[in-house]
Amino acid sequence: MPLFNSQHHNDRGIRWRGIATTVVVELLVLLALTFAVVRYVEWSSDTAQAEFMSATKPSASDPSHSGEFSTPVRALKVRADCDRKG
Repeated sequence: MPLFNSQHHNDRGIRWRGIATTVVVELLVLLALTFAVVRYVEWSSDTAQAEFMSATKPSASDPSHSGEFSTPVRALKVRADCDRKG
């Protein structure tokens, strides 16, 4: 009978090795996902910054570029003959 009791106790006991393996695998997956997300955010940020910088720099081959503004500036029409009441 003692042999039966020891086998029965092992079947119902906590399997620490299985729990430790599961925890290690979960931590590795979490670490891999964290690394992937950080790399994606860095890549996305670098891409967006490069796109922004290329959009703000005027092309050297653009013949309509005046050197100061990339879009033409229009003067405001001001009515000089307005009488101010006050």
